[in-house]
Amino acid sequence: MVAWKLSSLLLLSLRAFSAFAADIDQVIEDVVEEPQTPNLNVKISTKFPQSEIFGVKLINGHATQAVLDITNEETEPIGVSIVGGSLLQDKGDQPQILRNLTAKRYALEIPAGASETVTYAFSTEMHPQDVRLQLVAVLRDTKNAFYTISVYNETVSVVEAPLSVFDPQILQSIFLYLILAGIFAGTCYFIYTTWITTLFPQKKGRGKGGERAKRSSGGSKKVDPADQVAVVGADGPAVTSGAKAYDESWIPLGHLQRPEAKRVRSGTPRTKSKA
Repeated sequence: MVAWKLSSLLLLSLRAFSAFAADIDQVIEDVVEEPQTPNLNVKISTKFPQSEIFGVKLINGHATQAVLDITNEETEPIGVSIVGGSLLQDKGDQPQILRNLTAKRYALEIPAGASETVTYAFSTEMHPQDVRLQLVAVLRDTKNAFYTISVYNETVSVVEAPLSVFDPQILQSIFLYLILAGIFAGTCYFIYTTWITTLFPQKKGRGKGGERAKRSSGGSKKVDPADQVAVVGADGPAVTSGAKAYDESWIPLGHLQRPEAKRVRSGTPRTKSKA
């Protein structure tokens, strides 16, 4: 059993070495399906600075940041080559890989007895669900031997991003809807004024002068007949206030006095008889 593990570890290390020129994601997939713990005195702890108290949540469309604290307790330096992982769904004894995360290459060397921090970021676009996140790191020693170490293997939640009015995508959608609503309203107004208003008969006239005065005053002010002035061409007397509408200072006095009408006797006038 031990010999089988060592041979498997050697095979995975060779695959990791060839990943620099071939497919890195395939190496990570093989490591996830069959993770190994090499005989390497290295301590790695993984934390998520943006995670909540109740667990790690992977927000769709947002980058999730994982911070790896690596402590080299070997007597020789070690190097960090690759960090990657996968999202799995547990189904019985054989887990199903839902998605392989993008692997990232590093050229970091950690001296003996030193500690370094490695940041690994990835993003998701999945249906909200609970999945198992497994992250692995590929290390190498001074002899160019590669070692694969599982640095995180826990259940996490994939959730949707919370909606915000200040989200640029939502603002862009609102602006687009406003433009479409304005175009629709303008089109409706044009159709109404062009075709619909012609189907209704127009109202003729606005009533007589007295009725116009009552409507203008709202029926609250009584009109004195003495203050009414006849308007030529109107269908009724237009009501005005007591003030005159013209200046009398420049009109001669003779024109202001109206001539008295002469009385004419009816019948034939009698003539005086001659004596």
